[in-house]
Amino acid sequence: MSGDEWGGDHQTLALLLFSAFIAVTLGITTWVGRNRQGSAEEFYAGGRLFSPMENGFAIAGDYMSAASFLGISGLIALFGYDGMLYSVGFLVAWLVVLLLVAELVRNCGRFTLADVVAARMAERPVRTAVGTSSVTVSVLYLVAQMVGAGSLVALLLGGTSEAARSWTVVGVGALMVIYVSLGGMRATTWIQIVKAVLLMAGAVALTVLVLVHFHGNVNALLNSAAERSGHGKDFLAPGLRYGGGWTACFDFISLGLALVLGTAGLPHILSRFYTVPTARAARRSVVWSIGLIGSFYLMTIVLGFGAAALVGTAEVRASNASGNTAVPLLALVLGGGEGSTGGTVLFAVVAAIAFATILAVVAGITLASSASVAHDLYASLRRPGAKQHSEVAVARVAAAGVGVVAIALGLLAQDLNVAFLVGLAFAVAASANLPALLYSLFWRNFTTRGAVWAVYGGLIPAVVLVLLSPVVSGSPTSLFPGVDFQLFPLENPGLVSIPLGFLAGWLGTVTSPEPPDEAKHAETEVRSLTGAGAV
Repeated sequence: MSGDEWGGDHQTLALLLFSAFIAVTLGITTWVGRNRQGSAEEFYAGGRLFSPMENGFAIAGDYMSAASFLGISGLIALFGYDGMLYSVGFLVAWLVVLLLVAELVRNCGRFTLADVVAARMAERPVRTAVGTSSVTVSVLYLVAQMVGAGSLVALLLGGTSEAARSWTVVGVGALMVIYVSLGGMRATTWIQIVKAVLLMAGAVALTVLVLVHFHGNVNALLNSAAERSGHGKDFLAPGLRYGGGWTACFDFISLGLALVLGTAGLPHILSRFYTVPTARAARRSVVWSIGLIGSFYLMTIVLGFGAAALVGTAEVRASNASGNTAVPLLALVLGGGEGSTGGTVLFAVVAAIAFATILAVVAGITLASSASVAHDLYASLRRPGAKQHSEVAVARVAAAGVGVVAIALGLLAQDLNVAFLVGLAFAVAASANLPALLYSLFWRNFTTRGAVWAVYGGLIPAVVLVLLSPVVSGSPTSLFPGVDFQLFPLENPGLVSIPLGFLAGWLGTVTSPEPPDEAKHAETEVRSLTGAGAV
């Protein structure tokens, strides 16, 4: 970033746009917070008053995170064909959600994932296990958003200020706690809707500009990207990132499994199905979101190859080693380059949209994790007869606690690619939450021991394998590059931990001394399929 005058212009404009979005969202939060926020249903589910279209936009807003906008485009700009795996994986995952879980989860639960799994089990051990898993997944996902925020502001301020990145992470954490504590689900949903509209508008504008630049010739775009990448035709073929031997191939399979199966186990996505009045509305809102998300991920492919073609892979890597700044740099070039008014404006708008994306997503995740702490962990661990504090009050305190943990980890992981970090969160969700959820919905003989074993049997291996992987130690790009306790060769644990979660759930069930409750299963089955008795 050179040119002091231009730097001052784009910083000022982007900071003004940041401030405008923050002011609008804090206004929404304050306005909603003045309305009835006392009941758990209002705080966790926004009173279940949203239409399928509104909820579809909010789901899309929740799902299209900084990892999608910044991380995926960056990976495509750096690795070409192999980077596209994320776009395809995130999109295919929605079909799993639509076909297997959306409607059933809406019928069976009240506020959280644990409601569904505990419907026919002993409540306390199941809620403790699923609540613990949900908070773990949420914190991993939050760290990715924090890292995205830090990268963005570092780029904005010339890429030199480590302190600015750190303060950004702290600021985003503080804002998300305010959004959740004051506004609950209703404010969070409206923030996500506003953000989804902004993000789609920004992505469409950039995609059109890239295609216009190449006169609508996609072949010319791809050839130019291959040329500027420094890899030639290899850039457009598989193997640049996942072609270096058997470990890379297994990492590829592991990541694909985690992305496709993980969405159905993400607590902040599943909690969105409770904000609509009926299961039919939940299904329709998923259809809306698939349309929005599908078109968005197709656009990330154009943006990634556009960044490689117009900015150059070497320049993207020089700005941010993980590629997180490819889209803002692309906007700068499309607007006319450094020093131009168009470049300044477009860069600032894209940076502001990315920042809005991060704020909206962290609010949704924080709400889901604070609901898990209050509704699952606190409610199940409280001694019978003990004085009952309001669950909502506990959720507000939990939001602050989750914020502190996410800030600390976000400061630690500042140099990792945000899409890659999200891949880890998906792996943990697919390993721990999905087996318990699918077994409880579809297996008649599933028992309490099976549910608890399924969660811990996926969660513990997933977390341990990540700690022993090259992500944490043993390579120059690790969290702790100076030490080496790497024992597991894959970067993503999904290939091992997802089957372990399903196996543990099966083992726990077949070795369980308690017989499965046939009557409760029949009741859950009727309720999940028909909606009879659903909240």
